[in-house]
Amino acid sequence: MAAVLSRPSFSSVTELLKPITWFPPMWAFSCGVVASGVSPDGRWPLIIVGILLAGPLVCATSQAVNDWYDRHVDAINEPNRPIPSGRMPGTWGLYIACGWTVLSMLVALLLGPWGFGATVVGLALAWAYSAPPIRLKLNGWYGNAACGLCYEGLAWVTGAAVMAGGVIPDARSLALAGLYSLGAHGIMTLNDFKAVEGDRQMGVRSLPVQLGIVPAARSASWTMAVPQLVVIGLLSHWGRPGHAAVIAGLLIVQGVMMNWFVAEPSKRALYYSGFGVPLFVAGMMVSAFALRSLIAG
Repeated sequence: MAAVLSRPSFSSVTELLKPITWFPPMWAFSCGVVASGVSPDGRWPLIIVGILLAGPLVCATSQAVNDWYDRHVDAINEPNRPIPSGRMPGTWGLYIACGWTVLSMLVALLLGPWGFGATVVGLALAWAYSAPPIRLKLNGWYGNAACGLCYEGLAWVTGAAVMAGGVIPDARSLALAGLYSLGAHGIMTLNDFKAVEGDRQMGVRSLPVQLGIVPAARSASWTMAVPQLVVIGLLSHWGRPGHAAVIAGLLIVQGVMMNWFVAEPSKRALYYSGFGVPLFVAGMMVSAFALRSLIAG
């Protein structure tokens, strides 16, 4: 008889926290830092704390919370994950989610009132996304919006505000953060194609469940593309046609990949996420540098 685990291994905890998912909010925070136009000299400790908070703490918390409350769905879709496989025994998944929440808030105190407040909002969205009674993820429109806001917009605005000493970023930075948050809604939909069967059985109304596979793929593609078109227009209007042209080039390549993805969404969503999404986030940094040059000029 196999031995019953009393506590998870380090590798199981790491798998639960999903380091591969930490990149988007860390990148968005860095974009906010760049877009602020403030020199990083003397502020590197704050920047490092902010990046760690965005990824290994707040984002990791959201992953642990999600896996705990999704354990029954994962038992159908991905039974090898730490909790349904038994490698994360008992209520350890919940303990880790709660512990990482407290740790995130303690570290956030180092960033001052704005950083702490943003962290509380991010954590609240993380719990609201997965945990009952709210469980935003039960509807793909609301759940993906919460993720996009937390992963991209909130992280961007926090990076910019922390660099500016707690001052709210200017309207141009807020506009870019909002547009890329909207685009991230489409990115979140890409993650739903692998879980359609379990979502249907457990009543999770993801967009592939609500709209159908191909219509959801088209919706995700347009949701990613349209905000980038608006960014291109804004940068051109603000006198940064070179930066706009770079993002336009990135979008053209994405468009080719989107057509390929829509042809077979269930098989190709993972590949598009791996190769197309980096082009989307590259455009974020290009727009951040465009705004930085505007502020400096």
